[in-house]
Amino acid sequence: MIFKKKTKSYDLDMNNIPQHIAFIMDGNGRWAKKRKMPRTFGHHEGTKTIRSLALEANRLGVKAMTVYAFSTENFKRDQKEVDYIFRLPKEFFSLYLKELIENNVRIQLIGHLEMAPKETQDIINAAIEKTKDNTGLSLVFAFIYGGRDEIVQATKAIAQEYKDGLISMDDIDENLFEDHLMTAGLPPVDLMIRTSGECRLSNYLLWQLSYAEFIFVDTLWPDFNEEELHKCIYYYQNRERRFGGVLK
Repeated sequence: MIFKKKTKSYDLDMNNIPQHIAFIMDGNGRWAKKRKMPRTFGHHEGTKTIRSLALEANRLGVKAMTVYAFSTENFKRDQKEVDYIFRLPKEFFSLYLKELIENNVRIQLIGHLEMAPKETQDIINAAIEKTKDNTGLSLVFAFIYGGRDEIVQATKAIAQEYKDGLISMDDIDENLFEDHLMTAGLPPVDLMIRTSGECRLSNYLLWQLSYAEFIFVDTLWPDFNEEELHKCIYYYQNRERRFGGVLK
């Protein structure tokens, strides 16, 4: 079915919709704890939020939506929680992939998928393959991802190309560097939203967020809905983006 749910209007300017929204999906564990449930239940409920926001972002004309699904540091968590998160892609795509395909959503991934269990790799790779020709929203999972690691990997790749004589020192600029990032081909991040009240980046998209607008909300991720998304976009549209310059 095609997603047509409407939310409360915040008089959005449809000519000023952010092209790329990045989310730090924080608060799943606290949401579950408030309900005297295990942290894994919060992660389960959080996948429903990904689905609803992706469909609404797609309806609004957002080109890319990146969600911080699992960081390189998250391996420090309890092994049972880590194992459950690695099972979530199977649950998510078995429930929602058909609907995402019907809505022309494309699945992409940044991070080190090769570090995940093979079953998880196969499930995610299958979703990527099945949606590769879709032209709507790119739903990007940052999975086993770290911003510092991404910059290091890009630097190594550029250094190797220079060593091999493929590029000169003068070729190295911001555009070349961005071409070697995992997000190459995606539009610049316009808006970053972090839920649950925390106000830090947690090693997320450190290069890409240089000129993004930041919004930190107290809402826990499983409770963040389409109306909250509209509110954040409304705030985004009422900010002045100067990119280091001065508006006249």
